[in-house]
Amino acid sequence: MDRIVFEWDPRKNEVNIGKHGVSFIVAQRAFLDPKRVIAEDIEHSRSEKRYYCFGEVDGAVITVRFIYKDQTIRIFGAGHWRKGRKIYEKAQS
Repeated sequence: MDRIVFEWDPRKNEVNIGKHGVSFIVAQRAFLDPKRVIAEDIEHSRSEKRYYCFGEVDGAVITVRFIYKDQTIRIFGAGHWRKGRKIYEKAQS
């Protein structure tokens, strides 16, 4: 089985921490949640497919925005999004 690699822009990570309080290091843990939900971001997928990962980390649901290419997940946004929590909880019922 191939190994998945995570990457991100360090400057974007710092901006994200300031804006949403979530580092991309923490955000990648959402992918470890066995009940995670992956959904395509149809609204923003113009030149490349973009996705959401809704997963639980330390008792809270995190929404992670990312692209997937060549066995690499590139994170470009993450935070505690109410709509993401609702999507996650609905998928569990």
